[in-house]
Amino acid sequence: IFCLCVFLQLAALERQIFDFLGFQWAPILGNFLQIIVVILGLFGTIQFRPRYIVVYTVWTALWVTWNVFIICFYLEVGGLSKETDLMTFNISMHCSWWREHGPGCIRRVVRPSSPGVLEDYSYVSVTGCIIDFQYLEVIHSAIQILLSLVGFVYACYVISIFMEEEDSFDFIGGLDTYSYRQPPQEHVELKPVKPVGKVL
Repeated sequence: IFCLCVFLQLAALERQIFDFLGFQWAPILGNFLQIIVVILGLFGTIQFRPRYIVVYTVWTALWVTWNVFIICFYLEVGGLSKETDLMTFNISMHCSWWREHGPGCIRRVVRPSSPGVLEDYSYVSVTGCIIDFQYLEVIHSAIQILLSLVGFVYACYVISIFMEEEDSFDFIGGLDTYSYRQPPQEHVELKPVKPVGKVL
């Protein structure tokens, strides 16, 4: 479980870094919750707290759903458009960091030469990308889904083990076979105790 949690945390942290660089606030919030819940699930496994692991399994289902939505968003499935500001909560015009910094991408800043245009305005031209940014985002989400599905299966297995241990738990002397099958003794045999004299 520890190795799985490490992989989940590394994948979430890597994604968090690049989402911060692109100012994509919706994925940043989701990644933050993923990091917290994975820590909670690990704590629940180590401390034998099934409720924490149940929280982890519920969140994992939501996390898989969120990543499926991201895949649909970047592949523009069902009327979604990757050009919208949905991932930034419509706060800013930023987009995926991979759009301009993907593998093989050559980024050129073109300043406008026409008069009357603000001097700080510029157009960014990106060429030569080996993989388009939307496919990189899809790959990241697919990796998250695969890791989360493995975590979900393992969490369900751990919960079943904890439930079996709780069912087979025997309280000290409370549920022993001899404690409720033996009839109570009606007479208690008392033996006299001889006082011990002082030795001179």
